[in-house]
Amino acid sequence: MPIAAAATAAAEAPGMGFVVLMGIGTVFFGLICIIVLTVIMGKIMSKLTPPPAPKNDTIAEVKKVAVEHPQQTASGIPNDVIVAIMAALSEDPGISSRGWNITSIKKSI
Repeated sequence: MPIAAAATAAAEAPGMGFVVLMGIGTVFFGLICIIVLTVIMGKIMSKLTPPPAPKNDTIAEVKKVAVEHPQQTASGIPNDVIVAIMAALSEDPGISSRGWNITSIKKSI
């Protein structure tokens, strides 16, 4: 390659900074396009889906059931205490928790 041709090719080639800036610009342009498309799809999908039903009736039903059925067993010990006892027993490596049927729990003190 003659020296004159090499000098012309170097003058026509873009600089290193230009290539880097074009690469970074392309990446950020692509990211902005993805963000815009996501926002547009979100608006379209929100119009297509029906709004959720109000949950006021469900809360009232739960409160009604909680009043009718207190969380007590026949022995008078709350269910959460029984669950805590069962969890503590199941942590013991020598005790298998399969097939448990607790019939009564008595206070020792």
